[in-house]
Amino acid sequence: MDYVDFFKKDHFAMDAGIELKEVKPGYAVACVNVIEKHLNAGGVVQGGLLFTLADLAIAAAANAHGLLAFSIQSDIRFLSSGYLNDILTATATEILLHKTVCHYRVEIKNQSDVLIAVCDGICYRKNATNGL
Repeated sequence: MDYVDFFKKDHFAMDAGIELKEVKPGYAVACVNVIEKHLNAGGVVQGGLLFTLADLAIAAAANAHGLLAFSIQSDIRFLSSGYLNDILTATATEILLHKTVCHYRVEIKNQSDVLIAVCDGICYRKNATNGL
C-alpha cells in the first residue's frame, strides 16, 4: 500500500501544508514550509502546527505496519521557536512495537538542524481483521 497516498486523506494535515516525504514500517518523515498562516500572535510557529506535524509522522510510521493504528496519548515539548519561511521536518522513529500498542518518538528540526520540539506518541493497533 502507498501510505503517502493513504495519508492524503488526512485533510487537516494536508490543508496545513504538511507533506509526507518518507514512510516505512516504524519510521516516517513529514515536513512543512512555514507560511504566515502558521504563525501565532507572537510571530512564531503556532504549537498546533508542530503538534499536527508530529502527529502525522507518528500516524504514518505506525500505520505502515499494515494495521490501523490510532493515537491514544501524545505529549510534546517545545524547545525552540519556528519562524516564517522555516522548513520544519518531523522524523518519527519507533521505540516499541507490541501486538496492540506502539510507541514513537518524534524530533522536529528546522533547516539549520535546530531542534524545535520533541514529541512522544503511543498508538493503539487494531486487530488484523480491522486493518488498513
